[in-house]
Amino acid sequence: MKKGLISALLLILVGAVSVSGCSTQESASDNQTPAAPQETRTVQSIPDSFFPATDKSKSPEAAKKRTDTVVATLTEPGGVFNPYFYKNGYDGNVSAAIFAPLVSVDKNGKPIPRLAEKWDISDDQLTYTFHLRPNLKFSDGSPLTAEDVAFTLTILHDKAYDGDEDIFETQIKGGRAYKEGKADTVEGIKVIDPQTIQITTEKVNARSLLILGGPVLSKAYYGKGYKPGNLEYLRTLHGKPLGAGPYKLEKYITGQEVRYLANEHYYAGKPAVEHFIYKTTEGDALQFFQTGETDYNSFTANEDNLELLKSLGYANINVYTSTAYSYIKFNHSKPYFKDKRVRQALIYGLDRQKIVDTAYQGYGQVANVPVSPVSWAYTEEVNPYHYDLEIAKALLDEAGWKVGADGIREKDGQKLKLYYLTTKGPLSDVLIPIAKENYKELGVQLEAELMDYNALLARTAKGDHDLASFSTTMLTDPSDGVIQFGSNRSSSFTGTNGYSNPKVDELLEKGISTLDIEKRKEIYKELYNELSDDPPYIFLTYRKLLTAHNARVSGFDPNGYTGISGNLPDLKIEPIQ
Repeated sequence: MKKGLISALLLILVGAVSVSGCSTQESASDNQTPAAPQETRTVQSIPDSFFPATDKSKSPEAAKKRTDTVVATLTEPGGVFNPYFYKNGYDGNVSAAIFAPLVSVDKNGKPIPRLAEKWDISDDQLTYTFHLRPNLKFSDGSPLTAEDVAFTLTILHDKAYDGDEDIFETQIKGGRAYKEGKADTVEGIKVIDPQTIQITTEKVNARSLLILGGPVLSKAYYGKGYKPGNLEYLRTLHGKPLGAGPYKLEKYITGQEVRYLANEHYYAGKPAVEHFIYKTTEGDALQFFQTGETDYNSFTANEDNLELLKSLGYANINVYTSTAYSYIKFNHSKPYFKDKRVRQALIYGLDRQKIVDTAYQGYGQVANVPVSPVSWAYTEEVNPYHYDLEIAKALLDEAGWKVGADGIREKDGQKLKLYYLTTKGPLSDVLIPIAKENYKELGVQLEAELMDYNALLARTAKGDHDLASFSTTMLTDPSDGVIQFGSNRSSSFTGTNGYSNPKVDELLEKGISTLDIEKRKEIYKELYNELSDDPPYIFLTYRKLLTAHNARVSGFDPNGYTGISGNLPDLKIEPIQ
């Protein structure tokens, strides 16, 4: 997943299950047509919309007094402000203002030039040539050249690199040899001249353009003292970043705010707004916006918040669909999840439509594929898994889980009891009571316990769980939403703890082995149907995002791919008469 193009994690629920195992068996639903779904009353989905301010003069005085400063809210970052080393997603938001990539994406997910004014891809789709804009500079005024790009890609191949960017996915020629100490340079990285770099890969990969075209690190700054196998010195620079983005870091005040200054050396010209601030203090987002302490906020998407924001008069309001999706993952190392009929039953037996309607009031829709409706790869041509208790019961019966005297299903003397652990939040507050009721009817006992997020994350990272719900980050490419289903993937957020399907592995590879979007569409459609039949997750929802900004500031145009990071160079403060 391309870290420089994603936003922070949206919603995290994590749960656990304890139950006896069962052997792998074929699903009885493979060759049957699902029964007609039970009647479900669906809340009408809210379309993506923009609501302009009706009276800018109502802007709070505190906001009007900020003639050269724009303030947006952000959850507290972790302080690692380097696009290739952060672990906290909110550090990614901070870094996106400081570091610019060679290639970014527009609001439709289409690649667009940033530091690279253009690029060429060879006929065999293996060699990428990036042509940098002339006279590029880092925020300290030092030149940015192809040597810096080469250094950045080399660092990612170092055996000591422990960040989340998987440069080896691009299979740059000679990359493995460099990591293993068998070569002094990466053979496939060739600096042609100060403004041109050529990168030769050994395998076609649709993800390579954005990975190779990521943010650039200064060789003079980050490479001073670099020796292969030793990157420890870089940790001292995480709080003192140097990039070529629209802003440079002025000061980070832990628990309060991140302050930026406009970068006078930015390739597109110094931003019109001199000071930009991410306010990280916890508090009521609506109150901050109403009092004028902030200019841009995101809010829980619902009708009440939308109407309140409209009533303020000075708010420009955006409602748009995120590229993220939320899900409940199965821990596939648990024996009873080896039988896909059990997984299918838990999907059929959960009224996801009721959960989504209750939690989001039309500002969300049930997810059935691991890609957002705004993506070119989205399809509805899969099993929708409508809530159907009878199909769910039949699947568990066939899998050998029979209803006991107390109404709870059992197999080999073990009760089917699910222990669901989660953090408190709008979705979990709704999901838990509905799931308890649904699964009780199914013959499954559900127990829920709330705990803090860090404890849940630690449990999941260790595999000490059975069910865990998350939301992805914003997804740039459809491959970002499925890569975790490969047999060799593992992560505390997206790992499946043992999911393995050879056909899925094959389709994952095929999905990124061509740059032809039409061919990729057909491959992903086939993949989504395979994942529907052999589910690694219970897909939950695609959410609408609700944001508002003070109309005194122009240039904000958030989208589901990059949030507001792409807007920062274009912000302007307009006087209010």
